[in-house]
Amino acid sequence: MAVQKPLAVRMLEQRRVPHETFEFDGSIRSAQEVARVTRVPEDQVLKTLVVESDPPRGKPYLVMVPASLEIDLKVLAGSLGLKKLRMASHRDAQRHTGLKVGGISALALIGKGFPVLIEETATLFEDVLVSAGQRGWDVRIGVSALVDLTGARTIRAV
Repeated sequence: MAVQKPLAVRMLEQRRVPHETFEFDGSIRSAQEVARVTRVPEDQVLKTLVVESDPPRGKPYLVMVPASLEIDLKVLAGSLGLKKLRMASHRDAQRHTGLKVGGISALALIGKGFPVLIEETATLFEDVLVSAGQRGWDVRIGVSALVDLTGARTIRAV
């Protein structure tokens, strides 16, 4: 049985957006491990985190940040002009997005109303690796194309 390509890969192909697909063991969930198995520097592998207002209201934020960095919720809240943010639990992240942790992708959620943010250091690179919306699949895509497609706002999150 042939494995079906994730929605994000099919969308990139349909729109003829230059990209490179990476497949790896679907049990890998950390961006650092993805960087290791794909041999892409951690600074260029983006993890997508689901961050909520505290208390939660409206759609949560999808925050893309390099695997080499840890998000600082106070810095991020300040960048957004908010008082307090919190990381969504794995269960809540999956419930909000309909995607499994380790496969959450802003590319797979285009048009779903999520505010998308990208950490400013990620924009220093020409291209980055992001989840394709399914565990075990990532795509290398130009940062400018990623920002254009997702409507991502550049912010400071670390």
